[in-house]
Amino acid sequence: MPKASIVTRDLTDLTKDTHNIYESIVIAGKRSRQISSRLKDELNAKLSEFATTVDNLEEVQENREQIEISRFYERMPKATSLAIEELIEDKIFFTKVDDNF
Repeated sequence: MPKASIVTRDLTDLTKDTHNIYESIVIAGKRSRQISSRLKDELNAKLSEFATTVDNLEEVQENREQIEISRFYERMPKATSLAIEELIEDKIFFTKVDDNF
């Protein structure tokens, strides 16, 4: 059975460090962008190994490998889900800038 794509989260888990749901969402959003950027760079690096301007018989095999690599990244959890898990598990380090000017 496939894993559920929608997961209900307890707000107390998300806000245990910040005590503010909006700050928690901003932190998770920033971490999500970091994760997404890293995964995109990894995928592009792996796919760049296949970049060639010459057509040959090995191209069919290379296309299969490219498709498998792409499918692997498509099946991975979304960056937002990973960031929320990291926030709940206290794996994100963040500092709050003083609000007083």
